[in-house]
Amino acid sequence: MSALASVNPGDDEGSSATAVGKDETGKSGGGMQKALDLIERVGNKVPHPAVIFLLLCVLVIVLSAILSAFNVHVTYETAQSVPAPATQVHEGGTEYPGTALPPDTQYTHNYVTVMETKKVESLLSGDGVRFLFTSMTHNFNDFGVVAVILVVMVGVGLAEESGLIATLIRKLVHRAPAWALTAIIVFAGIVSSIATDAGYLVLIPLGAVAFLGAGRHPLAGIAAAFGGVSAAFGVNILIAPVDGIITEITNQSIKLVNPGESLNLTANYYFAIGSTLFLTAVITFITERIIEPRLGRYEGPSAALETDGQLDPAAEKRGLRYAGLALVAVVIAVTLLAFIPGAPLRNPKTGSLFEDSPFMDGLIVIIMIAFLVMGLAYGAGARTLKGSAAAMEAITKTFAGLAGLIFLLLIIAQFIAYFNYSNMATVAAVKLADQLESANIGALWLLILFILVTYLLNLIIPGIIPKWAIFAPIFVPLFIRLGVAPQTVLAAYRVGDSPTNVITPLMVYLPFIVLVCEKYRKKAGVGTVISLMVPYTVVVGVAWLVFFVIWYLIGIPMGPGAPVKI
Repeated sequence: MSALASVNPGDDEGSSATAVGKDETGKSGGGMQKALDLIERVGNKVPHPAVIFLLLCVLVIVLSAILSAFNVHVTYETAQSVPAPATQVHEGGTEYPGTALPPDTQYTHNYVTVMETKKVESLLSGDGVRFLFTSMTHNFNDFGVVAVILVVMVGVGLAEESGLIATLIRKLVHRAPAWALTAIIVFAGIVSSIATDAGYLVLIPLGAVAFLGAGRHPLAGIAAAFGGVSAAFGVNILIAPVDGIITEITNQSIKLVNPGESLNLTANYYFAIGSTLFLTAVITFITERIIEPRLGRYEGPSAALETDGQLDPAAEKRGLRYAGLALVAVVIAVTLLAFIPGAPLRNPKTGSLFEDSPFMDGLIVIIMIAFLVMGLAYGAGARTLKGSAAAMEAITKTFAGLAGLIFLLLIIAQFIAYFNYSNMATVAAVKLADQLESANIGALWLLILFILVTYLLNLIIPGIIPKWAIFAPIFVPLFIRLGVAPQTVLAAYRVGDSPTNVITPLMVYLPFIVLVCEKYRKKAGVGTVISLMVPYTVVVGVAWLVFFVIWYLIGIPMGPGAPVKI
């Protein structure tokens, strides 16, 4: 089965002479390697992740009841989205009222800042118990990760079963300079945030196959891709969809003290480009100097490239030609649907291609279609998929490999819903923010503490938007009073938001990444992934913080017309 969805029953390479914790000579690693090995052993001895999250559900239920009994609560300012106002009209003399939206000029922002009080809600109260019994299907249905995985895997799974992905990876490995392979994967991972979740589902499995094809350890490829996709999620060389949301939340927070001022989408653009290039180098360094020496030589199953040497070169070349033509057809179709003025995939009101547009909302579907069409074309050209029955069998095989993951996501969806219902994460975030705000220190040290607090809170609130909706109304006005520009505060938040993404158990794609690791190490578990990613959290966190401080002290603008200080 594919590297994306199945568990290979082959031998665990951890039993080889070059197992984890030993270098290629078989000698034990240093202190850091031993510490990471301990994290992996302890992590993998804990119960199955589904059991862990069931226990966490119980813990949240009990803890919510205790905190609610003590009336734990917070009051704070937060940025909230508001619907467009509507007015009732009577059209044609009918007695039934209609609704007519006012002109766009009457509402230019999607977020407003309001005072809100949150208290810990008990899941053992009457309302809480009703929520527990009535919300399970809704929690799972609203857990968008499941739908995203299933949609993407239709195309990616078929493309892999047809042999297209293995062939493309071999071509990449053979043609790309050996020294650049890691950097290419890391850079692609950072840039993949333009397509939101696609990097997790597509690039991380491909990183494993690319490293395997180059004779390197596939778990190192997973770590490099995961590091790029997630530990540096907050920046990009392009304007990503999330930029519009967090910029608008920032603008609403600015209006608390300066009603006539606002930021635009490029307010962090210079810093984002610089951070992207810098983090590409840092994550590449971590992969090659820390992760790969610890993993040693890979001697496990290599089924992901099992078609090597078995496919007729002429058939492979024909398959690639067909796949290339299919990709051109998809690109032309998307161009006609999105890039022409007035096209249906543009925002129907503003005409924008990137801001609140069907094109950005439909990127996952576009990626699925591209892989699906290319996989079918390659299978037809290379004769690896014979007829529609073979194509359906490939997709069914992919979905069958996801069965365990879907069950685990069902449990995780309940845990996240219970945690959100209880309000415990929000209360913790506001309490820490209040402590930080009351600290009587200089602006730079306060920025550093702000980044460190964001590191910690990201472990329990991994989303970049929910934390900023709480933090922005508190810290943007505070730093403005200290002479720090809002774009600098937003850049500091980007630094703090991402490095701990790769080790938090609340990362919704963690089960999927564990599943990919199991392809190459039979006994892989959550501990395996966390031990792989701890160095990225530590080194990226420290290095990016230093990078930000140097940028701040030099006074390089954060973006066009966006100085560091007011």
